[in-house]
Amino acid sequence: MHMSDALLSPVVGGAFWAVSAGMIGLSAKKTAAGSDGSKTVLMGVMGAFVFAAQMINFTIPGTGSSGHIGGGLLLTVLLGPWRAFITLASVLVIQALFFADGGLLALGCNIFNMAFIPAFIAWPIVYRPIAGEGSSPVRLATASIAASTLGLLAGAFSVVIQTSLSGISDLPFGTFVLFMLPIHAAIGIVEGVLTWGVLSFIASTEPGLLRTASETRAPKSGFVTATLFVAALAIGGALSWFASSNPDGLEWSIGKVTGAEELASPAEKAHELLAAMQDKLAFLPDYDFRDAGETATTAAASPVNAGTSLSGIAGSLMVLVLAGAAGLALRNRRDHSTTTADS
Repeated sequence: MHMSDALLSPVVGGAFWAVSAGMIGLSAKKTAAGSDGSKTVLMGVMGAFVFAAQMINFTIPGTGSSGHIGGGLLLTVLLGPWRAFITLASVLVIQALFFADGGLLALGCNIFNMAFIPAFIAWPIVYRPIAGEGSSPVRLATASIAASTLGLLAGAFSVVIQTSLSGISDLPFGTFVLFMLPIHAAIGIVEGVLTWGVLSFIASTEPGLLRTASETRAPKSGFVTATLFVAALAIGGALSWFASSNPDGLEWSIGKVTGAEELASPAEKAHELLAAMQDKLAFLPDYDFRDAGETATTAAASPVNAGTSLSGIAGSLMVLVLAGAAGLALRNRRDHSTTTADS
């Protein structure tokens, strides 16, 4: 559900840039001030896993649409909301800057819709009350599916509001919302099932990772961390070949309303400047080589795509470094503050 710049006015895009930047600053402050930093070092690996997982679009049967996990709820359950927000923001920044996935003007909106809503709305309101300590498989499944669905519905509704505030007349509020909500409810259910699967694996191997943020502790071994890192490389490097080619829920909804999956970008200076900047920075646009269109026909019979593999592995490693470095810096900042206070 990555928004493009064509769906936003500079004012709305800039406003959500400010909101998301402020939340990143607040999240960093809260993380550094926390009493326990044992999970902070997991931010890099979890971010890499979510980056790779987002490359797998799954088909929504009977619709001609597809979806992918957002990963916000999964990160929040494992890292707590503040660390999760920073981690998913890192994923979205890497996607926008180097893979042209989501617009630069829309980056603030995408961070708000995909990181803020699951971390600070779906997790505390739905997931925590239902899941409790996460020891009951039934409660864990119910919480994962319910919270994921709520998060996707709220995020989809937020997209509709943002486009409406931007004055995008091609997407009337009432019509747009009637397509956006049902398709994202279906995507949310699938994401909930996948999230439940990952959390069930972790519950059976290192249940301490499912404790609430105030009760976190480091895992007893690196098994879960190593498994998720290997999974990120495998998903990004190979399984991403088999992602659905159907339009995602947002593109599908736009197509149903306007007849085209994308809107033409407004001829405004802000849009043109940011589009040119993104074009220069994105060395693997749409997770493939720039000349992929010229060579695609020669390899149509095989799903193997070197550009996609490189994108998945390179992107996962970039998020690992960015989110991991942020986590280490914040933990070191907390440790330094604690040492200073003690002395």
